[in-house]
Amino acid sequence: MTRHRPYPSDLSDARWELIGSTLTTWRTERRSKSLDIGRPPQHDLRRIMDAILYVDRTG
Repeated sequence: MTRHRPYPSDLSDARWELIGSTLTTWRTERRSKSLDIGRPPQHDLRRIMDAILYVDRTG
């Protein structure tokens, strides 16, 4: 993964360590309970979380 230019709203490595495993586990469990239809997720959870925080902080 190529790292993008960081924004002030991005998660620090320490904060990502706190929530990263929870989000990864959630994604895995949700995928295992669904029908095996479609492509597997390909987006990085950390980038998604950074985008959510960016929108939350900037409007």
